[in-house]
Amino acid sequence: MAAEGANGPSVEAGEDRGGDGCRTVYLFDRREKKSELGDRELQVEERADFAGFRASVCQTIGISPEEKFVITTTSRKEITHDNFDDTVKDGITLYLLQSVTQLLPAATKERIDFLPHYDTLVKSGMYEYYASEGQNPLPFALAELIDNSLSATSHNVGIRRIQIKLLFDETQGKPAVAVIDNGRGMTSKQLNNWAVYRLSKFTRQGDFESDHSGYVRPVPVPRSLNSDISYFGVGGKQAVFFVGQSARMISKPADSQDVHELVLSKEDFEKKEKNKEAIYSGYIRNRKPSDSVHITNDDERFLHNLIVEEKEKDSFTAVVITGVQPEHIQYLKNYFHLWTRQLAHIYHYYIHGPKGNEKRTSKEVGPFNNIDIDISMFEKGKAPKIINLREIQDDMQTLYINTASDSFEFKAHVEGDGIVEGIIRYHPFLYDRETYPDDPCFPSKLKDEDDDDDCFILDKAARGKRPIFECFWNGRLIPYTSVEDFDWCTPPKKRGLAPIECYNRISGALFTNDKFQVSTNKLTFMDLELKLKDKNTLFTRILNGQEQRMKIDREFALWLKDCHEKYDKQIKFTLFKGIITRPDLPSKKQGPWATYSAIEWDGKIYKAGQLVKTTKTLPLFYGSIVRFFLYGDHDGEVYATGGEVQIAMEPQALYDEVRTVPIAKLDRTVAEKTVRKYVEDEMARLPDRLSVTWPEGDELLPNEIRPAGTPIGALRIEILNKKGEAMQKLPGTSHGGSKKLLVELKVILHSSSGNKEIISHISQHGGKWPYWFKKMENIQKLGNYTLKLQVVLNESNADTYAGRPLPSKAIKFSVKEGKPEKFSFGLLDLPFRVGVPFNIPLEFQDEFGHPSQLVTNIQPVLEASGLSLHYEEITKGPNCVIRGVTAKGSINSCQGKNFNLKVVLPGLKEDSQILKIRLLPGPPHRLKVKPDSEFLVIENGTAFPFQVEVLDESENITTQAKLIVHCKFSGGPNLPVYVVDCSSSGTSILTGPVIQVQNIKKDQTLKARIEIPSCKDVLPVEKTIKLLPSSHVAQLQIFSVEGQKAIQIKHQDEVNWIAGDTMHNLIFQMYDEGEREINITAALAEKIKVNWTPEINKENLLQGLLPDVQVPTSIKDKRYCQVSFQDDHVSLESAFTVRPLPDEPKHLKCELKGGKTVQMGQELQGEIVMIITDQYGNQVPAFSPSSLSALSIAGVGLDSSNLKTTLQENTQSISVRGIKFIPGPPGNKDLCFAWREFSDFIRVQLISGPPAKLTLIDWPELKEAIPVINGRELERPLAVQLCDQWDNPALVPNVKISLIKASSLKLTPSNQQHKTDEKGRANFGVFLVFASRGEHTIQVKATYNKSTIEGPVIKLMVLPDPEKPIRLNVKYDKDASFLAGDVFTDFMVSVISEDESTIKNINAARISMKMWKLTGNVNRPPANAETFSCNKIKDNDKEEGCFYFRDKVIPNKVGTYCIQFAFMMDKANMLSSEQVIVDVLPNLPMKLVPEIQPATPAVSNVRSIASRTLVRDLHLSITDNYGNHTGMNLVGTVVATIKGFNEEDIDIPLFIGKVRTLEFPFVNGSAEITSLVLAENSPGKDSTEYIIIFEPRLSPLTRTLEPYILPFMFYNDVKKQQQMAALTKEKDQLSKSIVMYRSLFEASKQLLDEMKCQVEEAKLKESQLRNELKTYNIDIPTTQQVSYIEALLKRKIAEQEELKKKPRRSCTLPNYTKGSGDVLGKIAHLAQIEDDRAAMVISWHLASDMDCVVTLTTDAARRIYDETQGRQQVLPLDSIYKKTLPDWKRPLPHFRNGKLYFKPSGDPVFARDLLTFPDNVEHCETVFGMLLGDTIILDNLDAANHYRREVVKITHCPTLLTRDGDRIRSNGKFGGLQNKAPPMDKLRGMVFGAPIPKQCRILGEQIDLLQQYRSAVCKLGSVNQDLNGQLEYLHTPDMKKKKQELDEQEKSLKLIEQKLGMTSTRKCNDSLRHSPKVEMTECPIPPKRMRRETTRQNRRPKGDLPN
Repeated sequence: MAAEGANGPSVEAGEDRGGDGCRTVYLFDRREKKSELGDRELQVEERADFAGFRASVCQTIGISPEEKFVITTTSRKEITHDNFDDTVKDGITLYLLQSVTQLLPAATKERIDFLPHYDTLVKSGMYEYYASEGQNPLPFALAELIDNSLSATSHNVGIRRIQIKLLFDETQGKPAVAVIDNGRGMTSKQLNNWAVYRLSKFTRQGDFESDHSGYVRPVPVPRSLNSDISYFGVGGKQAVFFVGQSARMISKPADSQDVHELVLSKEDFEKKEKNKEAIYSGYIRNRKPSDSVHITNDDERFLHNLIVEEKEKDSFTAVVITGVQPEHIQYLKNYFHLWTRQLAHIYHYYIHGPKGNEKRTSKEVGPFNNIDIDISMFEKGKAPKIINLREIQDDMQTLYINTASDSFEFKAHVEGDGIVEGIIRYHPFLYDRETYPDDPCFPSKLKDEDDDDDCFILDKAARGKRPIFECFWNGRLIPYTSVEDFDWCTPPKKRGLAPIECYNRISGALFTNDKFQVSTNKLTFMDLELKLKDKNTLFTRILNGQEQRMKIDREFALWLKDCHEKYDKQIKFTLFKGIITRPDLPSKKQGPWATYSAIEWDGKIYKAGQLVKTTKTLPLFYGSIVRFFLYGDHDGEVYATGGEVQIAMEPQALYDEVRTVPIAKLDRTVAEKTVRKYVEDEMARLPDRLSVTWPEGDELLPNEIRPAGTPIGALRIEILNKKGEAMQKLPGTSHGGSKKLLVELKVILHSSSGNKEIISHISQHGGKWPYWFKKMENIQKLGNYTLKLQVVLNESNADTYAGRPLPSKAIKFSVKEGKPEKFSFGLLDLPFRVGVPFNIPLEFQDEFGHPSQLVTNIQPVLEASGLSLHYEEITKGPNCVIRGVTAKGSINSCQGKNFNLKVVLPGLKEDSQILKIRLLPGPPHRLKVKPDSEFLVIENGTAFPFQVEVLDESENITTQAKLIVHCKFSGGPNLPVYVVDCSSSGTSILTGPVIQVQNIKKDQTLKARIEIPSCKDVLPVEKTIKLLPSSHVAQLQIFSVEGQKAIQIKHQDEVNWIAGDTMHNLIFQMYDEGEREINITAALAEKIKVNWTPEINKENLLQGLLPDVQVPTSIKDKRYCQVSFQDDHVSLESAFTVRPLPDEPKHLKCELKGGKTVQMGQELQGEIVMIITDQYGNQVPAFSPSSLSALSIAGVGLDSSNLKTTLQENTQSISVRGIKFIPGPPGNKDLCFAWREFSDFIRVQLISGPPAKLTLIDWPELKEAIPVINGRELERPLAVQLCDQWDNPALVPNVKISLIKASSLKLTPSNQQHKTDEKGRANFGVFLVFASRGEHTIQVKATYNKSTIEGPVIKLMVLPDPEKPIRLNVKYDKDASFLAGDVFTDFMVSVISEDESTIKNINAARISMKMWKLTGNVNRPPANAETFSCNKIKDNDKEEGCFYFRDKVIPNKVGTYCIQFAFMMDKANMLSSEQVIVDVLPNLPMKLVPEIQPATPAVSNVRSIASRTLVRDLHLSITDNYGNHTGMNLVGTVVATIKGFNEEDIDIPLFIGKVRTLEFPFVNGSAEITSLVLAENSPGKDSTEYIIIFEPRLSPLTRTLEPYILPFMFYNDVKKQQQMAALTKEKDQLSKSIVMYRSLFEASKQLLDEMKCQVEEAKLKESQLRNELKTYNIDIPTTQQVSYIEALLKRKIAEQEELKKKPRRSCTLPNYTKGSGDVLGKIAHLAQIEDDRAAMVISWHLASDMDCVVTLTTDAARRIYDETQGRQQVLPLDSIYKKTLPDWKRPLPHFRNGKLYFKPSGDPVFARDLLTFPDNVEHCETVFGMLLGDTIILDNLDAANHYRREVVKITHCPTLLTRDGDRIRSNGKFGGLQNKAPPMDKLRGMVFGAPIPKQCRILGEQIDLLQQYRSAVCKLGSVNQDLNGQLEYLHTPDMKKKKQELDEQEKSLKLIEQKLGMTSTRKCNDSLRHSPKVEMTECPIPPKRMRRETTRQNRRPKGDLPN
């Protein structure tokens, strides 16, 4: 027990109790009894020594340094100078003692930590105990504790005692389980280690003090019984917490004075966790033995007794488990025998020794019977149950050992040091039973043995479905692992040396050492069966204790055969009669059955007709044997373990039935005469009549009429035979086993629908009481009845026996109804209404529910809460009704109210019933109108509401159909009528249109009449109404106040006003109907609107003031002003127009007409025009000829010598010419024009001087290296600009520009010198970059006037190309075997790029597979290598980018083949994979063939052996279907047999020795026949052909192989034989030659047909491509096609390149390098836009997102975020909620339901539809769908405003952009800088690029088609050339000569066959059959490959063919 643990605590796991560099030590002073109980904490410096430590101890404890004492660990290890540093660790507990051996006067507590070791995670697996096969796992948990005890006691010299005490006596505390051993015990450190989870014996090293430190494996012992089974450091702790909630470990080592005690409990763990304390820490209590003062809890009183026992023990360990689970307690109590039996099974060999529990007479003490495992259970008030496991005699291993008759021992050697000992035991069949013991966990019998239906035992194997082997690990059972069998002990498919059933009579056990892994709970092996069934496992037999190297399968078969013959006692079946089927059985068991007439069993013979008796059947059968059955297709006499016997029951006149029972149930002890006497006695006793009496009265008389429910009295019945004797059973076949007689009582009701049994009882005789039926009181139905008594048989309920009816008796009677006892309600007429009479029909029943009638007078009583009820009368007779019931009362709802109407009929047994009714209001009675006043006042133009209610007579609101209330007004014209429908609610608001009387000036009186026209009985209600004039607004007028005068502005007036001025003092007034001015209130002011300003001062409106009107600043604009008022009654408006007039002169305005650029020294081309405007830019006529003198012009560097000014009178403007500047710095020049007090400026541009610098065009800043992928183009073309010294572009052409770079950097195109164009620019184009990974630099330089101008240095960061293939990755099953002619395993090929990622979207046609046979050192595919294409991708192919080569046929010849995969990168370059070398192995053995085809023998039967010799040195071997040698491991024989060609041939030659067959051994894959000779004077017909059939018979094979047939000629004449032998030899040579010629011509014909097919396919492909080219208007001439195509291709490619080089808009924002396939790039690079204006505004709209990098995954986004320290914004696609993305197919919002809602202007289109995506279209649609949404782009702002104004009428309008750069947000806001796009150049290159021109794409499609067509034309020419070459070859003289030679050889062969007497057809076929060439062509090779191979082999020089 002490040996178990797991990895221990580390120092880091606990708390750092000391400070930095200090150690904390806990001291217990235990020198004297009076010492203090607690500990002292002492800090020890890191560099302290023992002397300083001892001084600190003395100071802490307060003792003198001179005093003598020792300091020890809790394990009593003394601390000294030598071990101080190694022993005194942080957190250690130490003692101060007088001596090392001193007893502790008081207990101590030692702090411990037991954090789980890391192996808890590493080796975690199955940690729980679980039930399997119906077994409770509790015994296996107890076994873990026993394992610990066995390990702990392994070194005991004497008895090893292990006690399990079940302490279930409540008087001693709560239930507990204690496991106690007398092992070596544990020190406190070892106890600490035990607490550490998974500290196994192998990990207890270093700091972990352990008895297993430096673990040494035990020496091998028999059955591995080494007690080394406490292993993993897991099981003990799992076991205790599986059994209970707490474990107390008590242990004392042998050499210690102290007892160490540790408690682990679930409660303590939970408490520490709750208090946030360290869970895996605690205390070990160190105390003296028998000290139990610390046990104070009454629940643990039993511990006092256990601790007292410690005195007697030198060393021990006790595990005390408390908190035992209740279900475990019940199991341990109730199944004591079961689980102790299981433990005895687990430790069987530890208890009884290696041989197990054999029946031995001597019980001497040995090394294996000194283990005492005692189990005791103590319960309150009961004697203790005590058992030693050695005393148990019914555990399974004991049963296996004691029922076995023999055993077979063996040993298995697996790879490594694993050794398995095994034993197989044989349990024989003895006469009628199997002796294989039953296991309760594996019940072998599905039914009880005595079951009569258990009619055959053929399929009930002795072992059943149990596996053979139980498995023991280090001698201890592993319960949940068993091994079914091994190949050598499994039942053979064919009958072997022993019958099949013998294989089911064996049991076995396997004993392993610890080299095999088991689970930590020791329930299962991890790898045992896998290792045992490995092909390298070697089995040897153990005989007499010695290993024997022999064939284990044959040894086992011989042993099993011997056991069967020696020990099985079976039945012999004789007198075979035939095979039958038995349709009475289940379909699977109906046949075949062999039938026999006799058996011999246990020395006795049983025959048909013999009288027999059965045993173990219910009942016992007496009869004569008919026949015996044995399952199976047997023939003749046979032995078997059992069968069935068919017995005809005797006496047959009585039974007339046949029974089939197992033979084992025949009674072998009974004599035949005893059976005969029983049959004679049986005939005398037969039942005759019934005797019926009524002991308790209530007799039933025949034909009696009885009221329903009248009881029938109890019946007493006796069955009498003819002698008058009472009987209870038929005369049977045995005592107590005969068929019982029963009496069946039935009461039958007769009705029109037939007879129905209502009572059916069966009574049996009870021995002491007769047949009896109890009183019947349940006959209640009306009608005619019959009571019938019938005697029946017990088993079948038959009322006849042996053809005779059994006694019976019948009594007829009838039943009528009783008097009324209860009533119910009939169907009622609904609905019920207040005051409306209704009827209640009643139905009466007797007590059984039969209809009855009321005949007496009854006065009903009606009651209902809240109602007054009355009725008129009640009628009697069949139809009883309470008539005229009336109900009145209050109901609060028109839907009615539910009432319980109680009806009481006095005098009935059940006199009352509740009728649930719903009472609705009654019919209308009165109309109620609110308000109640008769006189009402309202204002003209308003409507008046009346509240009306319709009431019934009980004042309930009522409803009914067509309940419509009218209100009619009188007293004025055109008054409305109010109508309301109260049909559904009974109440409503009666109102309608307003009451409007025109031109009313004073009050007016009206009358209102309210009535219900449909209810004439309801009186109308009248009201008087006073109508007042309306006070609402009726007129609106506007006035302009000038001084004290107010001028009215009429509607639609035009007012002139100064431009830009403001119209003040506008007022308005409103009037009502009577033209009375209305005071303006806040409510009225809210309804006044003006159109010239959105903000109105409410204070001014209340005073009648309108807002000021701002006059337009341009005289071209007019302002329309409108004032409106609108309320619920009226809508008024008044409007006027303001026309602006020019203001005073304010500005001088200059305009430049013509170019604004001026070169140095030249005049400005064009003129400058000046006009005078007011402050708003409106032109004011102010110039005159005299005013020119007031004009002045000034500017920096201006040359005024040539200035000319002119007055244009018609336009009132001044023209200025002759502007010129003095040479100076170029740039913008401002000119100032002044006239009088006015001035203006004009800016012109002064262009630059000569070139002085070089700058890059459209390139980003060069602070960081530009990323570029190796082999790819730079993102933009390299273009440079010449500039002057002021950085202005110098427009100087033909300046030489060169590019400087390192040699390691390769740029394409290689032309790196250019000249500038007329703009001073040079464009190098877009470079392809080839370089190693890393940073490289390039620099541009210019040569101008023999001087060099240095350009900028560009840094390039070259990255690997994710789309450049560098290798092929091939995956396949490398463990697969490749059999000739089969198909290869699947090959998965993927193309790997430079960045080690898989390249996707590759055309599958570019991947191919080549295969060839390896010869010599050829490592490149030969020209004739076979090529395969890849298969189509399947739906379940998960790996994207993989190409699958499936079902490729393996070559049909064995050998080493090479497979290589290739990827066509382009037309010239192929990328090849590493070569896959495969060994093709032979396929399954199929036929026997000779290594060298022998000539056809010609022999005679003369004396000479040479003339009789058929074969010499014939080597026969096994081949597969393809001629490959196989079967090297097969062993058997080859049988040679002579047969004739015709079945009628009788004279068949014989071999020497006068035998027809000979056998030759077949070993090592072949049979060698050195000589095969005919017998002298052998029979045979002269000149006749016979055949020798060589038939292989190889036992390991289950199928038959094709034999080898050798024909030979037989002659009686030796001379004739010699002549014919020569002819036969010549015939064989001709046959061989003919076959080769025919193969050649056949292969040539097949090749020709294949070539013709290829030509047709090539023509079809060429025609298809020609037609596709015509769709592009490309017509190819029929002659000189290839040269024409080449020229056309060259021209098209040049056009395409020219288009690509044309400058187009590009994004200069540097893209983010795509380091992996999960990065798409920056948003600015994902899309292209063709239209420049749209590109500008969309790029500006998305400006904040253009720099964002889009990734596929969040992980990739996070990686970029980390790389850039968060500076780069990223967008992962997997974080976008896609359901809210727009539908790209959605129509624009001005389309509604497919129709145009309005006609828009400005060409609206979704902005997203203008985008094109070069790559990743689906992902890009997601990104831009989210960013742009439904944003629409139009031409200009006016079109956009109009579009928005119309769209918002029907739906939400998205954001609108214009091609002019304006934006209207989705909320309608526009204007301002934030909604105006800057010019393109202000976007700093952050703009979407332009796509490749459409013409460029069309050219690409044409180039692709032309290239395909060129390939098709070349292919057509090639196959035509091959076809013509083949045709020419077939007509060569050589081929004609071969055809002639074939014809001659066929004629010669025919003549020879005629001479030999052969049939030419047969001989030719035979020749073909034996030809190896034809064998090859029969192989299942694909036709094309077969033709190629045949042609390659046959197209060879003439000299290779035989002549």
